[in-house]
Amino acid sequence: MTGVSTRPALPVPFHEYQLDAAYDEMVDSNGSVRPHYERLYQGILNLEANELRHRQHMAELSFLHQGITFTVYGLEEGTERIFPNDPLPRILTHSEWSRIERGLAQRITALNFFLKDIYFEGRILADGVVPRDMVYTCKHFRRQMRAFSVRKDVYVSIAGTDLIRMPSGEFVVLEDNVRVPSGVSYMLVSRDAAKRIFPRTFRECGVEPIEHYPHALLSTLRTLAPQGCAEPAIALLTPGVYNSAYFEHAFLARQMGIELVEGRDLVVHDNFVYMRTTAGLRRVDVIYRRIDDDFVDPLAFRRDSALGAPGLFNAYRAGNVSLANALGTGVADDKAIYAYVPAIIRYYLKEDPILNNVETFQMSDSTERKHVLGNLEKYVVKAVGESGGYGMLIGPHSTALERQEFRRRVEADPRNYIAQPTILLSRAPCSIDGTVQPRHVDLRPYILYGDKITIVPGGLTRVALRKGSLVVNSSQGGGSKDTWVLHHD
Repeated sequence: MTGVSTRPALPVPFHEYQLDAAYDEMVDSNGSVRPHYERLYQGILNLEANELRHRQHMAELSFLHQGITFTVYGLEEGTERIFPNDPLPRILTHSEWSRIERGLAQRITALNFFLKDIYFEGRILADGVVPRDMVYTCKHFRRQMRAFSVRKDVYVSIAGTDLIRMPSGEFVVLEDNVRVPSGVSYMLVSRDAAKRIFPRTFRECGVEPIEHYPHALLSTLRTLAPQGCAEPAIALLTPGVYNSAYFEHAFLARQMGIELVEGRDLVVHDNFVYMRTTAGLRRVDVIYRRIDDDFVDPLAFRRDSALGAPGLFNAYRAGNVSLANALGTGVADDKAIYAYVPAIIRYYLKEDPILNNVETFQMSDSTERKHVLGNLEKYVVKAVGESGGYGMLIGPHSTALERQEFRRRVEADPRNYIAQPTILLSRAPCSIDGTVQPRHVDLRPYILYGDKITIVPGGLTRVALRKGSLVVNSSQGGGSKDTWVLHHD
């Protein structure tokens, strides 16, 4: 199916709902509402005029009063915004989620094996499955982590994996986020909003719960405590109030009942970490860090960092404190390494990947680089170490000047870039000015890896709220919506 559908229009408020070549989450190619969306569809039809707009406004007021915000940089009118939330949930069937869940568990298991291997024996490198120079030139590879055993061999304990649905309907992995993945708090508050906006529909649909995520996260962090520590003291390390995700840091710390600390609140003495409290110093056993490796310890990494604590890395190496995620996990976050994850899964697990990758071109390969640079208008080009939608060119939506600039960047530093075909992300119904219109979406489920693997059913569906846009990142003006996974198909 190409172009705009000529099927009969849906009733108000769906009268502006049109299909194109992208997979539509609510409507099939014949223009019929998919069975698992039928209750939501009917629920919207039964609303009185302007009721959907009114409910969305009430949800936005609730977000404002709770201080649910995100920072969008580069805007003259200010950076602090109410986190944009679309009130219409994205709905997945039980069988769809079952496959996603198995694929995510497989992926995080293989990535943990990979990280341990490259910091110890390097078997996968010696066998030529992943190029040695690809790992060692990764800016997130930490030589300080060589031959250091992290607690229970868990390098990635918290992951947020970005999935997209292809026009065929298949879910594939777009990228792995295993350094300091963000957004889970918005998953939780979006659920609260959706339950208030559509209480009856939510009950009738039989939606899998996600409210237990903070408890599951706390349990995962406890499993990482130093050996012999029965009642670990856990703290969340934040860069501070000016960080774009500070709301999330404070929200999660409050939900878990743990201390929220900045680097200046921590003191290291005799290779033990303490936090300053009103009752004096208190030892810290596990740190859920929301700052990048470079800023953890000015004595070990960036000397100009004021975000971490001097001596923290030595305490970590001594086994007296655990960090989640472990330092050096960013190798598995590298978009060039991403291309090898299917091979990594086969190497360690002897299984084929359950979730496929998007086709990826390495700009460090001269043949692939020449092909992409000759067809930049067709590709999405990404900097391998960036996140949040930064350092990216979307070819079909770019100008000749932008393509020229990216060509210069790629030629100057090819290892730092990969390219992927421009893929039409699936579209889901969204509330736009009192009508329901489709917008492009992706999905970020959250995976916890400790003594067991925990994946709350659903995740954060991110939305490109601007018509025609493929950029869903909150830092680039995107928004979110709740994700409903049904108990039964």
